[in-house]
Amino acid sequence: MSRYAVIGAGPSGLATARALQAQGIEIEGFEASHGVGGLWDITNPRSTMYESAHLISSRTTTEFAEFPMRTGVDYPSHRVLRDYFQSYADHFGLMSLFHFDTRVTRLEPRDGGWDLSYTGRDGESTRWYAGVIIANGTLAEPHVPSFEGEFTGELMHTSAYKSASQLDGRRVLIVGAGNSGCDIAVDAVHHAASVDMSVRRGYYFVPRYLFGRPSDTLNQGRPLPARIKQAVDSHVLKAFTGDPVRFGFPAPDYRIYESHPIVNTMVLNHLGQGDLRVRADVERFDGRSALFRDGSSGDYDLVMLATGYRLDYAFVDREHLQWRGAAPRLFLNMFPATFNGLYVMGMIEASGIGWQGRFEQAELLASYLAASERAPESAERFRERVTGSPWPDVTGGYRYLGLDRMAYYVNNHAYRSAVRRERDALR
Repeated sequence: MSRYAVIGAGPSGLATARALQAQGIEIEGFEASHGVGGLWDITNPRSTMYESAHLISSRTTTEFAEFPMRTGVDYPSHRVLRDYFQSYADHFGLMSLFHFDTRVTRLEPRDGGWDLSYTGRDGESTRWYAGVIIANGTLAEPHVPSFEGEFTGELMHTSAYKSASQLDGRRVLIVGAGNSGCDIAVDAVHHAASVDMSVRRGYYFVPRYLFGRPSDTLNQGRPLPARIKQAVDSHVLKAFTGDPVRFGFPAPDYRIYESHPIVNTMVLNHLGQGDLRVRADVERFDGRSALFRDGSSGDYDLVMLATGYRLDYAFVDREHLQWRGAAPRLFLNMFPATFNGLYVMGMIEASGIGWQGRFEQAELLASYLAASERAPESAERFRERVTGSPWPDVTGGYRYLGLDRMAYYVNNHAYRSAVRRERDALR
């Protein structure tokens, strides 16, 4: 029986370990931190978590189906989630499969498999595996844009933000208004001397509750066609939250769900109360001053970059993952068409896909690896579909923005349907 390596013990790595374990596939895991949970463990040195962070998708749409969370809270905090992943790993006996405090430094192909080099508690070493599953997440390498001029105050990316005490008494400019940026803006109004948000484009704001229920639990049956859902949901959101343009945001230049919506309407409340302001895009910095593209300016002590993350698997040459632009080009965001023994788990972003969607990815991979050992003709038919047929459309009919952060975005329903079809065909 072949042996495979799994890199990462966050949600995707644990899902992979569980699915391969269930198929009797031998694995060995590597995790750079001291325990499981990935970014949800705020004590993980690579974690991008902050004290006020909670799920932005609801518990029931996010949890693993075979292991529900032991809480009735709709939007649990990162502490609850860290404990959840520990319980998941303990329940399925996954802890013993991983080497902790062990960082993978290099992958090199050899003899039809891969040499994996790592640095751990006992020093440096290299081991050979028939294949390697890369599951170490997508939100660890900060995207730091360049600006004209120089800011002489403190420049910080949200990845370094942990506590609202970092904002105490300071004049804060938040650049970007994604979900983290809006969370931090809400923190800041209670601690900072002033808070401004610099935004380049408009956003859609989704309340956490609609009609008394978590908003992402509505319409969980047969998905509506994209244009109908966009029209219906836009109308509902305007009725519940109003027009964000009224609060100072630019009008979105795209339809709802063509970029990730902001699941935070508290920021609109604070705008309405005058607790913070929306500013135009930054044109340049000059000392402590920011000059904006609309000709206005402001003075700040701290500039917080809520500018997202870039995808990077630094330990393996890009040619092996067939990178195209900002992301690898992989079948279902998992399989290089070369079938070179590398696989990627968790390289998906989608509203509502949750960890169960990632577990279904892992089931597909486990089914393929098991078929390669026990039913090679089935595995060969899968490879022929990947290399000889058009790949499934996983956009669900949505025209996603052509941004780097959207390079691996998929539609929840379209993607999971495609994954399940391939999984079932292999079985």
